[in-house]
Amino acid sequence: MAKLIGNAPNQISTNGDLGSMAFEDKKNYATTSSPIYQPYRNIIINGDMSIAQRGTSASGLTGSGYNTIDRFSLFNTGLGTWTQSQSTDVPSGQGFAKSMKMDCTTDDASPASGDLLQLRTAFEGQNLQYLNFGTSSAKSLTLSFWVKSNKTGTYTMVFFHRDASKMFSKSYTISSANTWEKKTITVIGNTADGIDNDNARSFDVFFNLGAGSNFTSGSLSSGWEADTDANYAVGQVNLADSTANEWYITGVQLEAGTTASDFEFLPVDVNLQRCLRYCKKWLGNQTLENIGGGSFNAYNSTGAQGAISLPVKMRTTPSISFSTLGFTDVASINNSVSNLTINTSNSGTDSINMTVTTTGLTVGRTGYLYAYSSTSAFLIADSEL
Repeated sequence: MAKLIGNAPNQISTNGDLGSMAFEDKKNYATTSSPIYQPYRNIIINGDMSIAQRGTSASGLTGSGYNTIDRFSLFNTGLGTWTQSQSTDVPSGQGFAKSMKMDCTTDDASPASGDLLQLRTAFEGQNLQYLNFGTSSAKSLTLSFWVKSNKTGTYTMVFFHRDASKMFSKSYTISSANTWEKKTITVIGNTADGIDNDNARSFDVFFNLGAGSNFTSGSLSSGWEADTDANYAVGQVNLADSTANEWYITGVQLEAGTTASDFEFLPVDVNLQRCLRYCKKWLGNQTLENIGGGSFNAYNSTGAQGAISLPVKMRTTPSISFSTLGFTDVASINNSVSNLTINTSNSGTDSINMTVTTTGLTVGRTGYLYAYSSTSAFLIADSEL
């Protein structure tokens, strides 16, 4: 067998026999003794904040949900009003192009006891089986990230093992105002409780940004413990206490082991494909573009049924939301869609069957969705955790 020297893909054969070749390049394959080179070692999806299908900025945020950066959701029970955005402010020389920015626009200097403000990311259990939780060989976890804020002090975070209702809270310190700092946090593996091997939400990472007394009156964890509100955010600063406050994060990486490796940069197409498992957003304009690429048949003057193919296999049959869509069946091009209903009995993770409610249709004609408004039209398929 020919041996190749050099770094793939620029390798040169050491002899003339090229009938059977193998790379001899220790930096390009994974071994147990060298986990730093394992592909997809980062459990976090979109940790470089590069994908933002829902938009690059959302303002007036007082509640919870996904707003901008894919795979990162806001959890807010009433602590201030926020603008969340994808920012180009990043740590210098680290290879990042984007970060997430949280900007306080209405302050709340006196949180109610039950107030909690967090940034969250969640994971399917079937992707975490190699952690060996619930066994004596449960792997430790190391979280690393870059963070920046004008408000210095103690911040907290929680590793949440949802299947077992167990938590592990930790703290970190932002030492210098308006300066990017890298943080690394390690927790031991949970030897007592396993992770369900399915596509449901099994594990979360919470970044706390503010909390009321219900979440600050206990003690930070010394190990995996029962989910206890009082231990979530002990010592946490209140980022909501001034409209001057901002908080940025990027380069979020969670990996097995006790050492943080360099951030695992993925090509943008690979990163997008991973995000599409949980959310797909179609945008449109008023050139009668077929949003979603689906075909619908009118069954009466106000309704049509059809299907849209999903770009990747989604986690579950998605739910749908939309804004200012129109429907055209060639004869009528200005029909505004008043409702879209997903037909769950014949929808799945590869395609979704929907009923369109509109007006002015002719039975038997074929039509499709388009943008009734060029500025705000969209269709979202959502199978988030």
